[in-house]
Amino acid sequence: MLLILALLIGVIAGLRAMTAPAAVAWAAWLGWFDVSSSSLAFMGYRWTPWIFTVAAIGELISDQLPTTPSRKVPVQFGTRIVVGALTGATIGASGDVLVGGLIAGVIGAIIGTYGGAAARGKMAAAFGKDRPAAFIEDAVAIIGAILVVGAV
Repeated sequence: MLLILALLIGVIAGLRAMTAPAAVAWAAWLGWFDVSSSSLAFMGYRWTPWIFTVAAIGELISDQLPTTPSRKVPVQFGTRIVVGALTGATIGASGDVLVGGLIAGVIGAIIGTYGGAAARGKMAAAFGKDRPAAFIEDAVAIIGAILVVGAV
């Protein structure tokens, strides 16, 4: 079950790179799952969720800008893979499957990046503009992240 949740949080990282670590850090800090004895204990530290939340809000805003690069360019794509690995590993660490969670998170991030871009492109074509599709993707990422960390 944890590996599926790690895969799903990776998918969220592919949709919105900073939403996934914000949700995971909040869940760890709130004690929804324990990673305090792992090498990823910092995810549950007091300031970690706040730092990722600020980054997530910045990402949600910047995603609305027309100058924001594609999520598939190397820097954006690499960030999503790293964040998918981090968040998947954190979820995996809560059940002593850190490496498995890391791998699942990476796979999920790749799926989320390409699947999210394709879905958003189709929605934007259907709406005739990108902004409604972006808001829907934001909602899917936020709600999905909450559901995933709540299920750990």
